[in-house]
Amino acid sequence: MGSQGRDVSLPLFETKEAKGRSVYKLYAFTVFVGICWVWVYRWSYIPREGGRWAWLGLFAAELWFGFMWMLSQSVRWNPVYRYTFKERLSQRYEKELPGVDIFVCTADPILEPPNLVMSTILSVMAYDYPPEKLSVYLSDDGGSDLTFYALLEASRFSKYWIPFCKKYKVESRSPAAYFSSTSHPHVNATPFAEERLAIKKLYEEMEKRMERTLKAGRVSDEIRAQHCGFSEWNSGVTRRNHQTILQILIDGRDTNAVDIEGITLPTLVYLAREKRPQIPHNFKAGAMNALIRVSSEISNGQIILNVDCDMYSNNSEAVRDALCFFMDEEKGHEIAYVQFPQNFDNLTKNDIYSNGLKMINVLELHGMDGFGGPPYIGTGCFHRRESLCGKKYTKEYKGEWKKVVEKKQKESTKTLEERAKALASCVYEDNTQWGKEMGLKYGCSVEDILTGLSVQYKGWKSIYFNPPRAGFLGVAPTTLIQTIVQNKRWAEGHLQIFISKHNTLISGHGNIKLGLQLAYCIYNAWALNSLPTLYYAAIPSLCLLNGISLYPKVSSPWFVPFAYVTVATSTYSLGESLWCGDTLVSWWHSQRMTMVRYTTSYLFALIENVLRISGFGKTAFVITTKVADQEASKRYEQEIMEFGSSSPMFSILASLAMVNLICLVGGVKGLLIVLACLIPMY
Repeated sequence: MGSQGRDVSLPLFETKEAKGRSVYKLYAFTVFVGICWVWVYRWSYIPREGGRWAWLGLFAAELWFGFMWMLSQSVRWNPVYRYTFKERLSQRYEKELPGVDIFVCTADPILEPPNLVMSTILSVMAYDYPPEKLSVYLSDDGGSDLTFYALLEASRFSKYWIPFCKKYKVESRSPAAYFSSTSHPHVNATPFAEERLAIKKLYEEMEKRMERTLKAGRVSDEIRAQHCGFSEWNSGVTRRNHQTILQILIDGRDTNAVDIEGITLPTLVYLAREKRPQIPHNFKAGAMNALIRVSSEISNGQIILNVDCDMYSNNSEAVRDALCFFMDEEKGHEIAYVQFPQNFDNLTKNDIYSNGLKMINVLELHGMDGFGGPPYIGTGCFHRRESLCGKKYTKEYKGEWKKVVEKKQKESTKTLEERAKALASCVYEDNTQWGKEMGLKYGCSVEDILTGLSVQYKGWKSIYFNPPRAGFLGVAPTTLIQTIVQNKRWAEGHLQIFISKHNTLISGHGNIKLGLQLAYCIYNAWALNSLPTLYYAAIPSLCLLNGISLYPKVSSPWFVPFAYVTVATSTYSLGESLWCGDTLVSWWHSQRMTMVRYTTSYLFALIENVLRISGFGKTAFVITTKVADQEASKRYEQEIMEFGSSSPMFSILASLAMVNLICLVGGVKGLLIVLACLIPMY
């Protein structure tokens, strides 16, 4: 497998199982027994009148919650943790490292400001990796000359930024994140401090130029004269109606494409695929597929990394970490993709909207990894190009990393651009398997999850890697409306998968392990949680107001299983949350936001799916804004809940709160009346 003299007996990564699982399994068994006794009670004491239907509805809700709790144990049963050996990778394969193509997708220069996007671009250009094997592609689905201008500015700044990062081994390599850090005081006595100050000045000047242009809403004639690429934006170009715009801003083949120290720069490409009003463009999935084809013509890297435009690289060795899995001599050929967690750098101390996904990142995805691999979550994911393009895994397959990508040295950049443009035409995919068996899947609002699932169905395995230093950091929603709208899209897409031919319990049988089939169902059934939650949130309170008893008395033995299940699951949930790095307050916020999501996001996701199946709706992709006004940002930092714009979803929350308040007041009033009647008796 390796060259003569190499020691390939040691793996490039190792896997360790979680410790202390016997205590967890004892807990799970006792809770399971408690749930069964709750069900027995419901079945044995169904009233013949006086609340019979309320009782049966509650029984159905508790059956569902019990079933979902059992499903949730699949991601806790067998978590595994991965560790890489990058020094072994360098010793064996430094001269044979594969080409890596990095895709960054943006769609709106207003909701996704160019300075934020450029910081992401610069962070991935500065990876600790041979620059001649690194190519960065920006897909601009907004087709904006403002974004193109910002990328042009970033290409110039990269000549200073990349050598500075590598010389001083700085982290993170997003200039916005790095310069906003207070951990680097201005000390003029060292060369590092002087150079840092000079680079910061260049960055701030670039940022001001971009802000002025964005504020003006147009690129000035003076700037347009600096690059021939601006000629693509004529009077007929609009966001939804334009030809393919492809510009290679830095050509890695060009001997003159070097930084200030004479080192080759990574290839940098701008792409705005062709769009026409009458032709569906398939949102982010369509953009990714266009990038896959265009990059195959320009650089054809064997590994593809895709990141959201706000998800900058926070770990300069992330590429090498991923390659430790792909290039492992024993197991690497089985791996289709390596998924890093989706972390955020703007979370408040107590994570008021519970956007940190800590339970998923720190616990649940490790559990899925124990059964064959995590889902593809749309960002921070390294793919084997072959698997993403539809190749099925067979036991005979062996990855070939020595393959050299032929670079057409004699071909001009202009000729290469023109040929690659055809691959981003809006009619290129007609009568092909793109969006079906090749590339990312179409027709689902969580195209990433569906794509990863399809890859796993083809026999490939995936890896979840959560290094001590986060690989990527992004921007979490900062208002309640942004949070619930984002969760609505996720739940809607997951339910689409659940009720389709891709359902893991059906299509997954024989293709992926049972534990992984069940784990996917936890998320695919999110939206279905809404109805039993709504029932449980309203009906018991109304029954209390009307004097209808739905639970056993405290003195009854049947009270024990109810109390045990409630206390045990809540205590264990708190313990998990604290172990994952949350605070007590953030755990409480998580409990609150769970109720909010179940009764708003998931309910509307369910309704959207019903409407879509009935022919009254269609799949849509909503871009989450990455900016907030100063006042809203200040309130977010102070952990003051910001509702944002009005929404029908808030009406549900208000109605539930009002019903429970009225019932509570009525219940307390009834209790006081009973006590008042009992006092004279004593």
